[in-house]
Amino acid sequence: MRYIIIGSGAVGGSIGGRLHQSGLPVVLVARGAHFEALRDNGLRLTVPTGTLTLDVPVVVGPEDVELRADDVLVLAVKTQDSVAALDAWATRPVAGGGTAGERLPLVCAQNGVENERLALRRFREVYGVCVILPSSHLDPGEVVAPCGPYTGALVIGRYGSGSDTTARHIADDLEKADFLAPVAKDVMRWKYGKLLGNLANVVEAVCGSASDAAAQDLIARVKAEGTAVLDAAGIAYASGAELTELRSGTVDPQPIPGERAHSSTWQSLARGAGSIETDYLNGEMVLLGREHGVPTPVNATLQRAARHSTRLNQKPGEVTAEELLERVAGDVTD
Repeated sequence: MRYIIIGSGAVGGSIGGRLHQSGLPVVLVARGAHFEALRDNGLRLTVPTGTLTLDVPVVVGPEDVELRADDVLVLAVKTQDSVAALDAWATRPVAGGGTAGERLPLVCAQNGVENERLALRRFREVYGVCVILPSSHLDPGEVVAPCGPYTGALVIGRYGSGSDTTARHIADDLEKADFLAPVAKDVMRWKYGKLLGNLANVVEAVCGSASDAAAQDLIARVKAEGTAVLDAAGIAYASGAELTELRSGTVDPQPIPGERAHSSTWQSLARGAGSIETDYLNGEMVLLGREHGVPTPVNATLQRAARHSTRLNQKPGEVTAEELLERVAGDVTD
């Protein structure tokens, strides 16, 4: 299989870089300064053992790749960019006939739970991945993945029908590339469990840190809301204990000088990316809460705060957790 990584930032760059290092054919897809840096200097992937410079082929978009029948598309963009990416790739021709949407497997290596539904409208064969892969991408051409002994844990399963031979083949390739990659028939249960943890991302992103008492209060309340929403909706989710057990002793942060771990949402604000994934994290809980009659004032307040920070191009830390708590206290609509 050849892996085409659509979105070669922190998660995509880590996956693509490790697959390439293991000897598998990989094509990275990137834009702008990141594409130029990858094209000119290769991917600089920093891991606990040092910095690797990997000469991975890179393209700007689907028109630059001749798709083959043995290709696997790995979607690693933020959810707000998924529709544009899916539409661009689904109709591309594949050697031997047919289109990517008809013939190629698409793997959603993304946070949130909306991407698989979006993909299945366009691709016949869709795989979900619960991504536990602490990593960062702040500078063009550079990705940091600080965990070991595995770079990350990637729980994979076919969306809608559990496991199959393709899921197991992909998992085998990931295992050879320094990832823990269990195949799960209930991959979305794992993704909903991860979503509960991702509800805290926006607190760190907007406030700059999530370590003070006010931030911890927000995090506890936002997760409690999320749990209540999923319970009311009858949606199964992996417990925090299950997620901790999965990564304990396998995906452990290692010290890398000069590097600090931050959530993907924090990184988007820090880079001035111009968009943020909160609508599909906290916003997912707001949506489900409204559908099932569960109030979600904390998630709704944080969703609005993220939009506001993005619109004003604010950097992490320009709003305090105390300010957000005051906004929550004044929110009676959700």
